[in-house]
Amino acid sequence: MSLQAQIAQELFDVYDNQKIQEITSRRFTQEDMLRWFQPLEKARVFQKTDVGKSAEGKTISMYTLGNGPTKVLLWSQMHGDEATATMALLDIFNFFTQQTSHPIVKSVREKLTLLVIPMLNPDGAERFQRRTAQLIDMNRDALQLETPEARVLKEVQQKYKPEFGFNLHDQDPRYTVGQSKNVTAIALLAPATDGTRADNPVRTRAKKVAAVITAVLSRFISGHVAKYDDTFEPRAFGDNVQRWGTSTVLIESGGWPQDRDKMFLRKMNFVAILSSLAAIADASFLDEDISAYERLPLNTKNLYDVVVRNGRLRANESVAPLKVDVGFNVDEEIDPSSGKIRLSAKIVDVGDLSTYGAFEEIDAAGRDLDAGRIRLETSIPYEDIRGLVKQK
Repeated sequence: MSLQAQIAQELFDVYDNQKIQEITSRRFTQEDMLRWFQPLEKARVFQKTDVGKSAEGKTISMYTLGNGPTKVLLWSQMHGDEATATMALLDIFNFFTQQTSHPIVKSVREKLTLLVIPMLNPDGAERFQRRTAQLIDMNRDALQLETPEARVLKEVQQKYKPEFGFNLHDQDPRYTVGQSKNVTAIALLAPATDGTRADNPVRTRAKKVAAVITAVLSRFISGHVAKYDDTFEPRAFGDNVQRWGTSTVLIESGGWPQDRDKMFLRKMNFVAILSSLAAIADASFLDEDISAYERLPLNTKNLYDVVVRNGRLRANESVAPLKVDVGFNVDEEIDPSSGKIRLSAKIVDVGDLSTYGAFEEIDAAGRDLDAGRIRLETSIPYEDIRGLVKQK
């Protein structure tokens, strides 16, 4: 087993004892995050610096760990409802606090300086929404810099000039790997710096780091790692940070069966980020073959949350019945009366869905479906899906 593989396996094995146990949901506010940080700050392993304020006046903080010559910028939750990596970053800080003599901790602290902004959009996190309080997708504000949150990120990058960057996001959990039905657990991208999508030394270094992550993740979720489309987006931060000279890797956390709160993907982020930091620290990433990353299949969408298969649907009295599949996407909604989260299932397709996978499949085995309740783009409670299949 290679050293890289040993490191990844050890991190995978120790994770459950190193994670912050209080974090049990991906829905949390800045206040929650700061509460989880409090006991870690007492150890004085890292330094907290206020780097700006959100549109609504919340303080945006950066946490600095290590004093090595190579600077690495990691930012998460620029979209307020994309919290998987934020949880993993907190777990990483806990690991560094609890395991001060661990070889990975010592190497990273001696060779790297980590600049971590775990929650760049606290106003969005408060509402668990993608956009800022000013309704802007700040990942499309790298040119105009209209939002204060975007200005914070640009100013930090320009001030510290980090050699490496990690742009941490969540993507739609229904993406799949290439033309397979395999859910994309993690998608990677070393962004282009212009419309030609040509490589340069900065992007090539990013591809090598992405190749490290590819190898690490393939140990645990083989067949569930994809590559994000690298079409240049001139307004996006990942593309621009790469263009500004920081070798940047985008990590998008997707979906996993029975993991709506993304706790397993939180673990995968912990393993992938720490393993790649270790590879940057000892410079072993330079030996990576970028083809491992480049061969990854592209992100596609061949997945629904639930598919009822092989049902018999007579849409109305004037037509003959057909054998059909029915595809549903399930989303979370806040019940206005109780404030609790409920699951709502929207019917998004009817017909031959044999090329689509699903997190959950229900075989109707030729039984009649309740045509009165099957309408495209209509939502029903998740728990009512099985009731659409009539019993014989």
